[in-house]
Amino acid sequence: MKRRNVFGVWLGLPIITLGIYLLVWYYKIHKEMAEFDSRRKISPGGSLLTIMFGGILIVPPFVSVYNTGKRIADAQRAAGLQPSCSGGLGLLLVFLFGLWPLYYQGELNKIVDHYRGTAPGTQVPLAV
Repeated sequence: MKRRNVFGVWLGLPIITLGIYLLVWYYKIHKEMAEFDSRRKISPGGSLLTIMFGGILIVPPFVSVYNTGKRIADAQRAAGLQPSCSGGLGLLLVFLFGLWPLYYQGELNKIVDHYRGTAPGTQVPLAV
């Protein structure tokens, strides 16, 4: 996984790219989580499409944001960390200035920091 600046993910790059970066980020974090723990079946494309086009039915993007929080907690657990990410809090932050990317990236950064010093592409041991 890649360590990213939480404020860049939340505000900086989405403003510069007129929101496109948020979609790219959402795809990338799902792809990185799928590569991190191949035991979990995560579809980066499906998650992205749900965010992009699921809004027609109103509910699917919110379910996807909630499930992303659960996936991050699972990745934290697989890294041997105490899971601290909450899909419910992420969903709540959607309605609070759109803070959910900031929160989720901060939680993902905890996993990256746990493996600090490991060369990129190195297979790391996973917990349960």
